[in-house]
Amino acid sequence: MQTVKDYETIKLEKDGAVAVLTLHRPEKMNAFTGQMMYEMMDAFDQTDADDDIRAVIVTGHGDRAFCAGADLSSGAETFDYDARAETGEAGRTEDIDIKRDGGGRLTLRIFDSLKPVIGAINGAAVGVGVTMQLPMDIRIASENARFGFVFNRRGINPEAASSWFLPRLVGISKALEWCYSGRVFPAQEALDGGLVRSIHPQAELLDVAREMAHEIADNTAAVSTTLTRHMMWRMLGAPHPMDAHIVDSAAIYERGQSADAKEGVMSFLEKRKPDYPVKVSDGLPSFWPWWDEPEFDWISKQS
Repeated sequence: MQTVKDYETIKLEKDGAVAVLTLHRPEKMNAFTGQMMYEMMDAFDQTDADDDIRAVIVTGHGDRAFCAGADLSSGAETFDYDARAETGEAGRTEDIDIKRDGGGRLTLRIFDSLKPVIGAINGAAVGVGVTMQLPMDIRIASENARFGFVFNRRGINPEAASSWFLPRLVGISKALEWCYSGRVFPAQEALDGGLVRSIHPQAELLDVAREMAHEIADNTAAVSTTLTRHMMWRMLGAPHPMDAHIVDSAAIYERGQSADAKEGVMSFLEKRKPDYPVKVSDGLPSFWPWWDEPEFDWISKQS
């Protein structure tokens, strides 16, 4: 494993085409802080910028916790960002029209990732420790993982844009049940509710995550994977399937002319492993990012 960049609260390592981001505050059960937020956001900047990285795994250090939620060491002022302004933790907020939540700033950065993100949940994941997982594309859990949307039991409310993500992942009824009660529940319930894909022995968790990541990295075109990730996620809020059809059409039109498409067909016909040449850094289609064009209309662009 090669260290990509040194951080204080996380580790970012690279193993071939797969990056592993490890939450690393072992003395605090990997509890979340403003510094961790900034470092995780920077880590996703690093993985986006590296064409050799094809997938990102996010996990926690040790076998007790993925992330135990917000660091509560500030006591009663933990969630009062104005009261903690002089500590630097006010960096978790940012004046725009509102004071922005730090967990939300992180989940929106993960949502924007150009690479697939796999969560390997190795232990307790409560509060922001569970909501930060929601924009990850696939989540797998160890047998001793536990989850809790505990906000109402702390006198606050779900954050990290979870009111958008969670109902889309598990349905409104299950999302409300978990958030209303604030109880901590085991991995099996998370699996039954659709929050995680599968449960694995602790010792096998990262191996399974790496196998999934390499299945993507070794067999698919990087630009196609980036397009697929954003088409799927961003269409969750589309009002009509025509929105998807317009973007699908634009994408298949440009991708169909690419060197990747030619390689994909020829490698299949020649029964060999593909070697896709187009890079995410300079090969995204001309209409990217289409969501920033309110009146995106591929048909008019071709006339």
